[in-house]
Amino acid sequence: MATDKSQKPSGRIPIRFIDGDDGGASDEGRVAEDENDAMHDLAEDPLSESSIENNPSLAESTEVAGGPNFAELLASRAELKRLEMALAEARDAVARRQADFENYRKRIERERGESHRRIVADVARKLLPVMDNLTRALDAERTVEAEESKEFRHFLHGVELISKQLNDVLESLGIQPIPSVGQPFDPHMHEAVVTEPSDEYEPDMVTEEITRGYRIGDHLLRPAMVKVAAHKREA
Repeated sequence: MATDKSQKPSGRIPIRFIDGDDGGASDEGRVAEDENDAMHDLAEDPLSESSIENNPSLAESTEVAGGPNFAELLASRAELKRLEMALAEARDAVARRQADFENYRKRIERERGESHRRIVADVARKLLPVMDNLTRALDAERTVEAEESKEFRHFLHGVELISKQLNDVLESLGIQPIPSVGQPFDPHMHEAVVTEPSDEYEPDMVTEEITRGYRIGDHLLRPAMVKVAAHKREA
């Protein structure tokens, strides 16, 4: 019986065995490939610490490739971050110092203004009685008949000049007289001494100024003593 010498294909998978020398060469190729990938990633972002920490193989390859240079690069990045934080803190401190200085400057200016107004008010209170006496003297002398001597009229004119000069000094210090006659009675600026009915003024209107009042800025220095029109009684 003739035997068929032709070989039929079997379902077996051929296996190829690699000796120790070939395996070592393959491992070296893989290591070289990993190092190339690591160097490529490092070239793209050499300062990315997170990518290195999340990839141990990349860290190992970069340490092998970079060595001390890479460690110095990481140290420089950390120092840069520290300096940026220090700069931000310094800017915040400067902004706070500027705000504190501005508040201090405003407080000093306010206290200086209050001190100036208080000193001026103290001086003015001592001068106001002099002004009152001059005003009363002038009011009395104006009622004198015109037949008075020329010397007396010169004397009266001199008193008027002194009164005007003193008024100018008070005005230069910021002291202003309080309007009274013909104004509505204001208890914050006027002090009613007399109330009487008036045919010329409406009720609660100032009809006469007995003693002039003064203020310095918005602050009352002395209220004006006035006469106020009262309501007429019905018969």
